[in-house]
Amino acid sequence: MKIFLPVLLAACPAFAQMPDGIIDAHMHTEFTGEPERTSGISLTRENFLRELKDNGVIGAVSMTGPGGAGYDASLAEKGVIFCAGVGDKPDLPRIEAGLKDKKYRCVKIYLGYAHRYAYDPIYEPVYALAEKYGVPVVFHTGDTYSAKAKLKYADPLTVDEVAVDHPKVNFVLAHCGNPWIESAAELAYKNPNVYLDGSAFLIGDLRKVPPEGLEKYMTKPLSWTFGFIDNPEKLMFGTDWPLTAVGPYLKAFREAIPSKHWKAVFRDNAAKVFGITVPAPAPDKL
Repeated sequence: MKIFLPVLLAACPAFAQMPDGIIDAHMHTEFTGEPERTSGISLTRENFLRELKDNGVIGAVSMTGPGGAGYDASLAEKGVIFCAGVGDKPDLPRIEAGLKDKKYRCVKIYLGYAHRYAYDPIYEPVYALAEKYGVPVVFHTGDTYSAKAKLKYADPLTVDEVAVDHPKVNFVLAHCGNPWIESAAELAYKNPNVYLDGSAFLIGDLRKVPPEGLEKYMTKPLSWTFGFIDNPEKLMFGTDWPLTAVGPYLKAFREAIPSKHWKAVFRDNAAKVFGITVPAPAPDKL
């Protein structure tokens, strides 16, 4: 029986092509030289650059700490942009100076770690700066990496008020609010200015996670989220490196997304939301 190649590709996502270059919308670049406590990944610049190269990552969004930890201007040539980290008390002069000179291209508010809701008045000047400079605001939402964090502040549903009150600012819910993925998905479905990054559904060495665990705790939740929001432009690939390696996370994430939307989810959405310039394809790929 003759099977035409296009039909085979459509029926077998494993044979479909990933986009020519991937953007990881959620990474960290604080290089201490020590092994990360959950994944065991050595926190070095060399390891980071190897992850980008080995997995075809042409752009990344690095979330700096509230004091700016993790900023490395030399990574700009590798397509890395940086978010200004915001904790309990925003350092407005530092944030504005960084946005003005494009040191920072986005803002990251660490809800949960900071014991404030997204709608706390102290963050209003941050949203005003985001609107002024035309940059997105990323919120940590969902589970936290510290027992000292307070989860009620990281519930994604609390971002709805901010999204409604600031329609000219784009907001990104990191981690899809996991495990509150239904709330996060509803926010992205309802609000035209809310987007999701799918990082850190699982962390650690994913090579040691049984296939059924990957499917239950990562692939199925991401697939449900993508289907519910019913808009392929609303979800972005992200890993939260170095909490997990890029390769295994990319493989599991890919299983959750229909292949016809890979280009959007794995590259174009992040390029649009964060204003990342995607290099033109090589002449032999045009």
